Amino acid sequence: MRFRNGDILNNSYLPKPRRHFWLCLILLILSFNSTALAYIGPGAGFAFLSSFLVFFLAFFAAIFSIFSWPFRLLIRVLKGQKAYKNSLVNRVIILGFDGMDPVLAEKFMSEGKLPNLNRLRKEGAYGRLRTTTPAISPVAWSSFMTGCEPSKHNIFDFLSRNPKNYLPDLSSARIGPPKRFISIGKYRFPLGKPEIKLLRKSQPFWKLLGQQGIFSTVLRVPITFPPEKFAGHLLSGMCLPDLKGSQGTFLFYTSDPQRIGQKEGGQTLLVKLEGQTIRTYLSGPENSILKKPEEIRLPMTITLNPEKDSAMVEVSGQNFELKKGLFSPWVRLTFPAGLGMKIQGIAKFYLVSLKPHFELYVSPLNIDPEKPALPISHPFIYAPYLAKVFGNYVTLGEANDTWALNEGVLPEKAFLELAYSFHHDWENIFFNGLKKTRKGLVVCVFETTDSIQHMFWRYLDKTHPAYQTTATLSEGNRVIEELYCKMDALVGEVLEQIDNKACLFIMSDHGFKAFRRGVNLNSWLYLNGYLKLKPEASFSEEWFKQVDWGQTKAYALGLAGIYLNLKGREAHGIVEPGPESLKLKQELMEKLSGFRDQEKGQIAINRLIDTEKIYNGPYRDNSPDLIVAYNQGYRASWDSVVGKVNQTVFEDNKKAWSADHCLDPEVVPGVFFSNFKLQSEKPGIMDIAPTVLDLFGIKAPAYMDGQSLFSSQKDKPIAETKSSQQKKAKRDGQNKKR
Repeated sequence: MRFRNGDILNNSYLPKPRRHFWLCLILLILSFNSTALAYIGPGAGFAFLSSFLVFFLAFFAAIFSIFSWPFRLLIRVLKGQKAYKNSLVNRVIILGFDGMDPVLAEKFMSEGKLPNLNRLRKEGAYGRLRTTTPAISPVAWSSFMTGCEPSKHNIFDFLSRNPKNYLPDLSSARIGPPKRFISIGKYRFPLGKPEIKLLRKSQPFWKLLGQQGIFSTVLRVPITFPPEKFAGHLLSGMCLPDLKGSQGTFLFYTSDPQRIGQKEGGQTLLVKLEGQTIRTYLSGPENSILKKPEEIRLPMTITLNPEKDSAMVEVSGQNFELKKGLFSPWVRLTFPAGLGMKIQGIAKFYLVSLKPHFELYVSPLNIDPEKPALPISHPFIYAPYLAKVFGNYVTLGEANDTWALNEGVLPEKAFLELAYSFHHDWENIFFNGLKKTRKGLVVCVFETTDSIQHMFWRYLDKTHPAYQTTATLSEGNRVIEELYCKMDALVGEVLEQIDNKACLFIMSDHGFKAFRRGVNLNSWLYLNGYLKLKPEASFSEEWFKQVDWGQTKAYALGLAGIYLNLKGREAHGIVEPGPESLKLKQELMEKLSGFRDQEKGQIAINRLIDTEKIYNGPYRDNSPDLIVAYNQGYRASWDSVVGKVNQTVFEDNKKAWSADHCLDPEVVPGVFFSNFKLQSEKPGIMDIAPTVLDLFGIKAPAYMDGQSLFSSQKDKPIAETKSSQQKKAKRDGQNKKR
C-alpha cells in the first residue's frame, strides 16, 4: 500500500475504522528492520530489549487492533458528537516563542518592524504575561501546561537536589536500568523494562481535552519527555537527552595542544596529523549490556585537502566531504553494541579550520528520529513518520548548542546558521501539524528566541563584559532584531491559514535581561559562616566535594534556590525543623534581600522568597526553601550553579551567554498576544490552560490555579472581512517589496 507524504498519520486519509490497524501494521513491518529498543541512563549508556520482543509486542498490538476497532470506532463517534457541542472555536493554535521579551517586542512594534504582532495587539489583545516563581523555563512551561503553581507539578528548576547525597538530579525525568539481568559471558541482558519516568506531576490540558474527544498536536513543548499517552500526537522537547544520555555533549577535535582542556558541555580530543591523514574515533554512548560498561567508539579517518579547503571523512561505513565553514547534512551513525545489536544516532559535522591547526566540531549525537532508541514521541511511530516526510531533524531537547559557542568551539555565524536550520525543521513540522489538525489544539514551542537572545544580547550593550571578550560578528547588533522579525513573519503565515473559528495565542514563558555579573551564593554562605568546608580546605570543587555537611546550615543549588540543611530531610542535616529553621530563613532573607555589589554600587538581589508562603501544593517539600530574586544584570554565577565554593562572591560574566531570565519574576514577564479580546488585563502563564479548556466548553479542574482570560460574553476573533482581506493583501505586497 502506498501513502502520500503526510498521509500515514493524517486524520482524514485512512478509512477511519482501519486507521489504527494500519498504524500498528506499519509499526509491525518496521520492527523487522529496526534496531533494538533501548533506554538512556544519565551518563550510563544503553541497555537493550531484543528485537524479537519488539516484533512480538507489535504483532499482538496489530491483532488486538483488528478485533477492537468496532468498539473503538463507536466510542470515537460518540465522543466526537459531544466534543465540540459547547465549544466556541474549532481550533486553538498556540505558538510559544521561548523568552520573547515584552520590552523588545514593544520597541520593534512601535518601529513598524513587527506588523503581524502589531495587528494582533490592535485588533485582538496584547499583554505582558506574568511568569512563574522562579522564572525558569521548565518551571514556567510546566505551569503553562498544567495551569498549576510549581508545588503542584513538582518542577522547580532544571536541577533538583538529592537530599541523600546533596548531588543534583535532572528535575524532569528519571532514566534508569531494569532491575534484573541475566549474565552470559561478558554480556548482561535485561529481564525487564528500563525505568523511564516523568517527574512532572499533574495533567497537561491537552490530556484533559483528549478525555473529552478533542484531538491535539503538541510539538517541542518543554518537559514532555518521556511522552505521555493521550488523544493526539506529541513530539518531546526540552530535557529530552542526546544519545550519550546528557543534555547535549558536543565533540571537538583539534591538532593544537593549547586548545586542549576541559570544555563545558563538550569533549575535546587532540589529534595528530600523519601527512594529510588523521586517525581518530567518534565517541559514542556507553555500552551497558557489557558487565563492565564501556564507551562505544567508531573509528574515524579524516583526509585533509588544504588546496580545496576541505576534508574527506570516513566513519560508520560512510565517506563524505566537508567544506571549511559549511555544515554537513545529518550523518547517520550506527554504534554496534555486540550480538547484532545497534544504536542509531545522527550528527552534523563542521570543519572549523585546516591551518595553522586542524579543528572539527561534531554536534551532540541526536537520537535518530527514524529509528528512535527510546520513545521521543506519542505515538511511538510519530517521530519516524516525521522523518519519512521531512528527512532527519534535531531531536535533542535543548537543540541549539550554546555551550559550543560559549567555549569558543563554534563561530557565531555557524551557531546562527545551525540554530536557524533547526528552526526551519520545526516550522515544517509545525505547519504539517497545523494542516493535519483541522479541529482541536495545535501547540508548538520554538526555542530559537531563547537561545539566540542568551548568546547575542551582549551586542545590545557594548559595555557588557562579554562584548569586550567574545564579540566577533560585524552585524551582531542586528541579530536579535532580525530574530524578532523572523518570528513575526511566522505569525503572518499562521494568520493566513486560519479562519474566524480559530483562536491564536502567541506567548513566551518569560522575558530577558542582561547578565553582567554572577553571584556565588555558596561562597557568600561560606564567608558568612552558614556553609563549612572540611579541615584544611579553603575552597570546594564541583558539587560540594570539600563541604563539611556536619557543620553546614545552608547551601545553594541550581539557578535560584537555597536549601537549609534540615535535620531529618537531608542526609547530614543539622538544622532543626520548626523555630530554628524559621529563624535561619528569616536571617538569610534579611541579609540577602537588597544585597549590594559594593564594587559596582548596585543591588544584586532584590529579595529572597520564602516558598512556604507562596507554594501550597503536595510537592512543596521538594522545592528550595528560599528562592533568590536577582536584580537586573545579575544571576547565579557559573560556579555557584555547579556547587563550587571559593572566596569570590561577585565576578564579571565574560561568556557569550550574556543575558538571562533567572532573576526576579517581576522584572522578566513574557508576552501574550491573541486574536480574541481578553477580559483580564494582567494575564498569567497559569491562565493559559483553563482558558483553552474554556474555549472548548470544558470546565477547568478545581486544582488549577489559573483563571480563564475570557468573560462569559466571549468576543469574536479577528474576522476576515472583505475589507480586512484587502488590507492584508496590501500589507503582503508591501512586505514583499521590503
